[in-house]
Amino acid sequence: MNETKAEGLFDKAKGKIKEALGDTFGDQSLANSGAADQVKGNAKETLGNVKDAAHDVIHGNTTKTVGSDVENTGHDARESVTSTAEEVKNSIKRGLDHLGHKIND
Repeated sequence: MNETKAEGLFDKAKGKIKEALGDTFGDQSLANSGAADQVKGNAKETLGNVKDAAHDVIHGNTTKTVGSDVENTGHDARESVTSTAEEVKNSIKRGLDHLGHKIND
């Protein structure tokens, strides 16, 4: 696990605690701050996943190494990186939507 991913997991956990405390004690500012921390954590965690996938592509960490499979492996690795980047975008959008709902409640 890389540092970015670990920071993301920490931010998500911290955010959940802050949001729960804010909801429990009626402190909307604290609850909103917790939701924002969760958005940030999701983004960092997913960015960490992108970094791991990119590292694997750059350093050739692949499982297929015979004949034409090498070409397919490169394509698969690139597809993994672009797919993970799409997940980053979707994760951030979901987090922002959640934060928007918290603020409007």
